[in-house]
Amino acid sequence: MQDEVAAIRHANKVRLARVIGATNDIRVDPRALFDVQIKRIHEYKRQLLNLLETIALYDAIRADPDADWVPRVKIFGGKAAATYRQAKLIIRLANDVANVVNNEPAIRDLLKVVFMPNYNVSLAEVIIPAADLSEQISTAGMEASGTGNMKLALNGALTIGTLDGANVEIRERVGRDDIFIFGLQAEEVRDLNRRGYDSSGVIAASPALKWVMEALADGTFSPDDRGRYTPIVDALFHHDRFMLTADFDSYYETQRRVDAVWRDPAAWWASSIRNTAHMAWFSSDRSIREYAAEIWNVPVTPPAPEG
Repeated sequence: MQDEVAAIRHANKVRLARVIGATNDIRVDPRALFDVQIKRIHEYKRQLLNLLETIALYDAIRADPDADWVPRVKIFGGKAAATYRQAKLIIRLANDVANVVNNEPAIRDLLKVVFMPNYNVSLAEVIIPAADLSEQISTAGMEASGTGNMKLALNGALTIGTLDGANVEIRERVGRDDIFIFGLQAEEVRDLNRRGYDSSGVIAASPALKWVMEALADGTFSPDDRGRYTPIVDALFHHDRFMLTADFDSYYETQRRVDAVWRDPAAWWASSIRNTAHMAWFSSDRSIREYAAEIWNVPVTPPAPEG
């Protein structure tokens, strides 16, 4: 069964790889881990945290390209509101990071970065069945619910995420061993905000994050405009209300746990299958019956037995 599920996923990844090649002119290897974050671009959804980790991973691979790295394709998709300047800057950064990483000879095929333009439902239909890892990394306590994580988990993608929104219920259904949870919990976020969070000390204490911030500040990813990402750097140093810096080290370490499981195909595909199997609770049939009985107060007729 694992072999059959893996073959289906591979075929879906080949299909997505063709779309990426046609739309972005980037060649990706379907054998790599497809790491997916597709959702509206917003600071609390923390696409930027994903990009910070991507930059740190790029630096680590570049420093030791012969180490036993798990090949990854980081796939982003989403749109920003027309007047949301910081979100648009995050999109620009994703494309700038892709340009640098994808053209670094030392990286080879160990890391590729793709930002899919014009994200829509038709594109989601191609990306979701091809996803190995589902990024659900919003700041704990800020995601009201979330349904993208349900769609990805139902299709067998393993989730890396905070205890936020529907991630909480997904963990209850799939089990603690089949989801990668990291970072602060909602009460810890509220407590840090009440006390006044100082991110500068956290950045100084994390060598990887410190390098990432320096690279953003010195124009490593924007040589044509070295001050392009000053607003991002300033926000992270002085007003990190979405706790990216606080969660960075935990997120980076959890991504390496993802690598460890990916190296064991039997463990990965067993976990993937369990994700799909335990997602039945999120079906529309169950939720509609529950709404009818508990909220709408209308008669509910149970489904007739088969046979």
